[in-house]
Amino acid sequence: MSSNKIIEMMEEIEQLKMKLKKEIDARESGIAYEIRKGKVRFSNEILANHKDKVTHFFNYIKEAPFLHIISAPIVYMMIIPAVILDLMLFVYVEVIFRIYKFPRIKRSDYIVFDRHYLRYLNFIERLNCVYCSYFNGLINYTAAIAARSELYFCPIKHAKKIAYTHEYYYDFLPYANAKSYHDKLKNCQKKAQTKKP
Repeated sequence: MSSNKIIEMMEEIEQLKMKLKKEIDARESGIAYEIRKGKVRFSNEILANHKDKVTHFFNYIKEAPFLHIISAPIVYMMIIPAVILDLMLFVYVEVIFRIYKFPRIKRSDYIVFDRHYLRYLNFIERLNCVYCSYFNGLINYTAAIAARSELYFCPIKHAKKIAYTHEYYYDFLPYANAKSYHDKLKNCQKKAQTKKP
């Protein structure tokens, strides 16, 4: 398959992703909320409805499986390496992205806290949502930083099929293609420095 055909297919995939996003947005547009100054706002009617749907704290604990309760500290202990990773990413982005002139990746595009506005969640559910928003957002932010770095430092596809590929992976050079590696490496490095995240 020619590289032009691959590029065409990738563009089609991007168009389909945009179409899917519009369809999902249209389906969810009937949900009554608005965002003002970065905060989610609901009407009083919706808030009252949310409060009627909340599972009270003691019922929530009583209904939770025992193994879920005793395993909770293991889940929450992951906050320690997450915060360390977050701090290290801050240093990496501030130093490496400046030196190599990579476009900035906004942390706030990945780590979004808005589920705590949902009043049908009790305190523990909201805490869980905040934790998951932070942790999953941090992992996605990490993947975006790593993808940009890989595009610059080692843009070679793997010989084996991998479960996850980031947005730049199809720009990578074929595995074991020594002939074109040095010629095409510079192109990948320019993309790493110019392609917007």
